[in-house]
Amino acid sequence: MNTANHTVLNFFIIKGISDVPKLQVPIFLLVLLIYLITVGGSMTILLLVCVDPQLHTPMYFFLCNLSILDISSSTVTLHKILISFLSGDKTVSVQSCLTQMFIFTSLVCNELLILTAMSYDRCVAICNPLRYSSIMSRGVCSALAVVCWALGFVESVPHLILISRFTCYHSKEINHFFCDIVPLVKLSCDDTSLSDFLMFICGLFLATLPFLLTFIPYIFIIRTIMRIRSSTGKHKAFYTCSSHLTVVVLLYVTLVYQYLRPASMDTLDSNKLFSLFNTAAVPMLNPLIYSLKNKDVKSALKRRWFRMIT
Repeated sequence: MNTANHTVLNFFIIKGISDVPKLQVPIFLLVLLIYLITVGGSMTILLLVCVDPQLHTPMYFFLCNLSILDISSSTVTLHKILISFLSGDKTVSVQSCLTQMFIFTSLVCNELLILTAMSYDRCVAICNPLRYSSIMSRGVCSALAVVCWALGFVESVPHLILISRFTCYHSKEINHFFCDIVPLVKLSCDDTSLSDFLMFICGLFLATLPFLLTFIPYIFIIRTIMRIRSSTGKHKAFYTCSSHLTVVVLLYVTLVYQYLRPASMDTLDSNKLFSLFNTAAVPMLNPLIYSLKNKDVKSALKRRWFRMIT
């Protein structure tokens, strides 16, 4: 081993989205705007669900969990871009980098599982409406949420253990805007075969099992909707699922392109682009989708706005 080309590090340098000096201010402003929209939209949904009794239902309980995940994932990944621009410091300690990677990976897993729980909730609401309140009780919803959060963090522990054992790296510069698994593994000069295998297995697991558990209920939902005789009833039933289905498709398409695309398309720059969309655009769009496509949320907003002005 040629140790001259290998480095034992105490810190990394986050390269960021772009090296072009002229783009730094526009990137900062764009990221700041996206972050503020994400936090503002998600906090609006959280507050609405808390203060409006008509939104105290299982669907909006899980939507609150999704909003917390959106705020958390955006904060974990985008804060370094904003801080680096203001302070000029692009360094991050190895411990902080591993912590960021662990939290982000856990939040992605959590989001996939929460969306699966939301799919089950919609299936019960449409296919078995008379027993909906008894099946999706407060205890059941709380248990589902706890399991989703716990499994998300547990799944990320093996990645953290393996990557924390890396002893040297080809460079101290990470060609990314946050500490993600793929850039760190590619940067290491240690044997990464076990990490690569674990990423493949976990990626396959997260791409298939939650995917199936999320979309199989829609088979029953579509079958139930097709049995509804009135077109108004069909439209109303499908409308209750449209927001969730839109968010699910958007997230899965992004993750597939980011982590499961062919090796010929797998470059750090393309990975950075898909990561930016996944960590910035998707959390920003989620509250917009649920507010613009959801009559209950729009009605709650109108009620709160009317009370404020009167």
